[in-house]
Amino acid sequence: MRKTLLLAALACMAITGAKAQQIVPLSYGNFDQWVTRHVKESGIIGGAEKKVFEVGPTKSIPNAGPYTNMGGSPWATSNVYAKVAGVVKASNQVYPDRHGNGYCAKLTTQYEHVKALGIVNMDVLASGTIFLGQMLEPVSSTKNPYSKMNMGMPFSKRPSALQFEYKLTVPSGQRIYSSGFGSKKTLPGQDYAEVFILLQRRWEDSNGNIHAARVGTGRERFGSSVANWTTHRIPVWYGDITKHAGYQSYMGLIPKDKSYYAKNSKGKMVPVIEEKWDDANATPTHILVMLSSGCGTPYTGTPGMTFWIDNVSLVY
Repeated sequence: MRKTLLLAALACMAITGAKAQQIVPLSYGNFDQWVTRHVKESGIIGGAEKKVFEVGPTKSIPNAGPYTNMGGSPWATSNVYAKVAGVVKASNQVYPDRHGNGYCAKLTTQYEHVKALGIVNMDVLASGTIFLGQMLEPVSSTKNPYSKMNMGMPFSKRPSALQFEYKLTVPSGQRIYSSGFGSKKTLPGQDYAEVFILLQRRWEDSNGNIHAARVGTGRERFGSSVANWTTHRIPVWYGDITKHAGYQSYMGLIPKDKSYYAKNSKGKMVPVIEEKWDDANATPTHILVMLSSGCGTPYTGTPGMTFWIDNVSLVY
């Protein structure tokens, strides 16, 4: 009888624990639906038609121009429609790929080649990236890429972790910097795939500047190949985490010169200045989630780095 009661009590505890944990998928975070944009590039650079993919309701857009998020999708990508001095160019590093009975997001670091009738011949290196927010198109220059990304979304909850499935191919090649201007540079060290979830409490001053305090942090870099699909969680730590046993320097406050951008109340894109760590019990106003096949300066990475992502969820 005692053994039976003990087993029943343990079963009740297990059921209670299971109910206490809630896994909430992010909208479109199973990556089973994609928008396919068919972009006709300018004749001066070859006039090809390129497919450019976005995470959103299943749809094909012929003769596509600048894109804004469709169907309530919160996701933007590093895929862009660029128009510089009247020349249209498309760039794509994020693709749908098969996973089981559905699809996943395939993020890859690769060169975009730009050749204009012998006048311009350059390679721009870009990492495949998906993030919560919006890419502002058309992109008109390679200067300050973060200023074209409206990063983050309103959010006031306090998740305990970010969960996702992934696999990763890390090539043996070198880390490269190539912005298309000047020669390519080989850099020391290796590149990493990266995932982060950041919770901020933002406010705007009378001049339209956006400030932020860091409420919650979850950030991890991945540097070794993982051949089989793996379910992974990144815990969210609250408050000042600099004394946390697992703290890494890249988890710190975002430096002012590397700030992400957002639209202020006047609709102007401005940097979000992270000024301090917030109280561990603070309520956030915004969430930032990014998953990328690179982790460094723009136009920096290892060609061929490929990061497959699926089923992105928040854990409570």
